[in-house]
Amino acid sequence: MKSTDAVNNRLVLDPAAAADLRVKLRQDPQAGLKQAAQQFEGMLLHLMLKSMRDATPSDGLLDSQESRFFTTIGDQQLAQNLAVQAPLGFAKLIEKQMAAQISPGSELAGNASLDSLRQSLLTRYAAPAVSGPARPGGQRVLAEPAVNQAAPTGGAANTAAPLPGARAFVDRVWPHAVEAAAMTGVPPHFLVAHSALESGWGKREIRTADGSPSYNLFGIKAGRGWSGPTAEVQTTEFVNGVAQSERAKFRVYGSYAEAFRDYATLLSSKPRFSGVIGQQDGLQFARSLQQAGYATDPMYADKLVRIIGGPTLRQALAVV
Repeated sequence: MKSTDAVNNRLVLDPAAAADLRVKLRQDPQAGLKQAAQQFEGMLLHLMLKSMRDATPSDGLLDSQESRFFTTIGDQQLAQNLAVQAPLGFAKLIEKQMAAQISPGSELAGNASLDSLRQSLLTRYAAPAVSGPARPGGQRVLAEPAVNQAAPTGGAANTAAPLPGARAFVDRVWPHAVEAAAMTGVPPHFLVAHSALESGWGKREIRTADGSPSYNLFGIKAGRGWSGPTAEVQTTEFVNGVAQSERAKFRVYGSYAEAFRDYATLLSSKPRFSGVIGQQDGLQFARSLQQAGYATDPMYADKLVRIIGGPTLRQALAVV
């Protein structure tokens, strides 16, 4: 089997896959671009499989949140394998159109930026793939994800923001929300709303001790399984419905792309969030997050629903 096939046929939840692809882009940009294009074709194939699943009745005796969770993971793996073994041709088209970016002296060749490559691919191909609320520039909404444990003090309370700030926030995080949407099957504007709730539309993003950004827009804590850098800040937790202030450690990322990817991976890899995967209803999305223990605030789902259906997000997503 070719090395590129070996990489693309790995388990979809393998956390080292993205890092290995970054190495490939640095060592051999042309081969790295081919792998990235194949992975993107896999994302598109998964959306097709999901559409077929949604059109199939799922009220049998074996249907449950757990079975739907593992079916989603299985479909993601199947789509990734099909993109390599039985491609439809999208990857070659993407590779051809993006090849100019790896010419000598180009940004991709110089920095091997996987995040910028993915953002460019998503902007070109993913936005028109699935209809939904309109975005600035006429792009259309795809599908999105969810997961967290506690918001920093005041982070979850802000359900509105001045439109200029909200629009800037949406423009900043949108490509990453679309990528996470393809991983989880939840509309991207839900995902943007969740990050807005946790970060106060980016105005209360968690900061490290020296004041640098953590890029942690979802308030994801640094548990025992986290080996990366952390930021310790004051946060609010609810115990028996009563708010209590405490200090807690949160994950620190290198970029918003990493933050959204970790958010989607965490959501996809935890069975307790199976009710969130593929959720297309805003109210049920918010309730599923709260029921799964994403946050302790008893009003968390209500706050998230107000952002999802509120005028601030709607105007920030509207065509200028």
